[in-house]
Amino acid sequence: MKKRWLIGIFALVLCLQACGNKEYKPREIVSETDICKICNMSIVHKEYAGEIALKNGDYEIFDDLGCLVEYMKDMDEDDLGKAFIKDESGKKWLDVKTASYVYDKDIWTPMSYGVIAFQTKDEAEKYIAKEGKGELLSYSDLDTFKWGVHH
Repeated sequence: MKKRWLIGIFALVLCLQACGNKEYKPREIVSETDICKICNMSIVHKEYAGEIALKNGDYEIFDDLGCLVEYMKDMDEDDLGKAFIKDESGKKWLDVKTASYVYDKDIWTPMSYGVIAFQTKDEAEKYIAKEGKGELLSYSDLDTFKWGVHH
């Protein structure tokens, strides 16, 4: 009896650990049905898309990094599982908080925020050098960034 009770406790501890360490992954964007949570636009340009995996299992979808960041400013941090943004190539999902960013008023994005994402600071710096323009930003810079105000 005591052994069964100990096994039960052990199983409960394992279950609680598994719940606490949930791994959040981006889901595929469906252009026909996904709509940006902020601007209500269809996600036509998936290569600029962003999404938030909520702790409750739901997803919030965004058509531009600017929309995603604006939404994150007002959300309860306890609801956030993980936030993702497509990289500049539009092929890879990146963690919004660890990505590096480049801003330029002439960079086209769906809602004209002009900020694109890179996996590393080095990649972002190479893009700036190649294009001859752009301002390097980190995630913490986006928190105070004046979207649409730069010139």
